[in-house]
Amino acid sequence: AMPFAEIKAQVEKELGKPLDKIFKHFDETPFAAASIGQVHKAILPNGEQVVVKVQYPGVDEACESDLKQVRLALRLMGVLKIDRKLQDRLFQEIQESLDNELNYQIEAQNLEVARTFHAALDDKIIIPQVFKDYSSRHILTLSLEQGESIETASTWSQRTRNTLGRRLLRAMGQEIFYLKRFHCDPHPGNFAFREDGSVIIYDYGGVKTLSSDVVHHFRQLIHAARAQDIAEIEQHLDALQAISARGKFPEDLYHQWLEVLMRPLTTHYDFAENSAHHDGVELVKSSLKYWDVFKPSPDTLMVNRTVSGHYWNLIHLKVHDNLNDIFEELVPSRD
Repeated sequence: AMPFAEIKAQVEKELGKPLDKIFKHFDETPFAAASIGQVHKAILPNGEQVVVKVQYPGVDEACESDLKQVRLALRLMGVLKIDRKLQDRLFQEIQESLDNELNYQIEAQNLEVARTFHAALDDKIIIPQVFKDYSSRHILTLSLEQGESIETASTWSQRTRNTLGRRLLRAMGQEIFYLKRFHCDPHPGNFAFREDGSVIIYDYGGVKTLSSDVVHHFRQLIHAARAQDIAEIEQHLDALQAISARGKFPEDLYHQWLEVLMRPLTTHYDFAENSAHHDGVELVKSSLKYWDVFKPSPDTLMVNRTVSGHYWNLIHLKVHDNLNDIFEELVPSRD
């Protein structure tokens, strides 16, 4: 943790007043670390309990210079065997995502959009409220929303765990397919859970916006996967710039991969047993020599990260359920 004197100076510099004139009380000991700062509990003059996320001074310059170093190192080592234009787009994607995470005003906006969106759909998705008068580019003050960690939630009843897993999956799917702006940092520490089935989502620093076009291709890709239509799958992967050549990946391997990838979402699946992952690891061995058929795409990067991250969250929660109805609700089958 950073010495309290530096945290105090950062808050006073950002909010333009002495700390004791801003908050009725401010805990000197942080109760959580954020990736680029730390979180303190505080009390507003009106008595409301809040959390204050304080960004470490100088962290933005440090991140900027680190990213440049990484890019240079990868270029020199020739690790990225992808064309320069795609490299530039991928780094631009990472750069934008980093810039957004470093600016708490963008996160405040993301939180408000998500809060409004989810409030209309499900009152058990809880997103902290932003206190704008107590926030700035490097300070973010939010309502205190308490819940239990994923480790604690994993000890609750199967029924409760299934409810939480379903709620988490539905909320993320709704953001991707309806809002087209989604929380793309699925780290379990960004979520908390309550035994009444509520899911609390923290940290909207990492948010990706998708074009209607990209969402359309994702939908069509899912339809094609359900229909096991390889030509159509490749057509949409191509549109998403995720494939370098069509007709090069063996059809029987496609069918095996489709079964593995669709299994957790379309069958009664025991996430704790995690059979799809184990079978996928085996499949990689026979698929490896064709792997360069696929390529990293700026449009799919964050979606892949989010989906795979939440797959592991459902494993942590030991969900054992058939999630096909949620999958159908998010991407209805063609008639």
